[in-house]
Amino acid sequence: MRRDMGIRVLDLCCCSGGAGVGFRDAGADYVEGWDIVDRPRYPFAFRQGDALEVLRDVAYLRTFDFIHASPPCQAKCTLTKGTNAKLAGRYVDLYPEVRDLMYASGVPGSIENPSSRPDMVLCGEMFGLGVIRHRKFELVNWSAPAPEHVKHRGPVRGWRHGVWRDGPYVAAYGNGGGKGTVVEMQDAMDIRWTDVREELTEAIPPAYTECVLRQFLNA
Repeated sequence: MRRDMGIRVLDLCCCSGGAGVGFRDAGADYVEGWDIVDRPRYPFAFRQGDALEVLRDVAYLRTFDFIHASPPCQAKCTLTKGTNAKLAGRYVDLYPEVRDLMYASGVPGSIENPSSRPDMVLCGEMFGLGVIRHRKFELVNWSAPAPEHVKHRGPVRGWRHGVWRDGPYVAAYGNGGGKGTVVEMQDAMDIRWTDVREELTEAIPPAYTECVLRQFLNA
């Protein structure tokens, strides 16, 4: 790791920057995001492009100390497996190729995806947030102890299977049925720089990636 140059993090499939802000909060000096869609609210250096093409440029990857990727999750997420199972065939699963290219680069990093190996399973309650939002992080080319999961304080607020449940957590996905409003999702995940619902519903709370990068730097 080139400490004299600061900590450089590459944030692939970055969306609006939830992961990127977490890396900054953990001590990254430079964060660069890539997404196939233009993300004008991304708060750091941003480039629009295909993450797979970036991952094939090993020389470029090795200018970074840490690589993170959140390949699209729609093909394997809980909603697609359940309520929207009929839609699963519409989505491309990029995880296998992203995983293979990241390991081959030799650069340490993490992959957040439903198919990720659960080296770290994080949720909002572990950080005092107003969401559950379980996310699996696969640690690529390094390892660290898995943090202890904590008991939830109650259910997620909203309708489920025709039953209304009240609870301390906001449903930060979808729309209607008691799902969180934009402001509620911003508050629950500590994300203030975007008010676009689609970006909030896909966001990784910054506390998650702050935890991951701190573990890496300590390792």
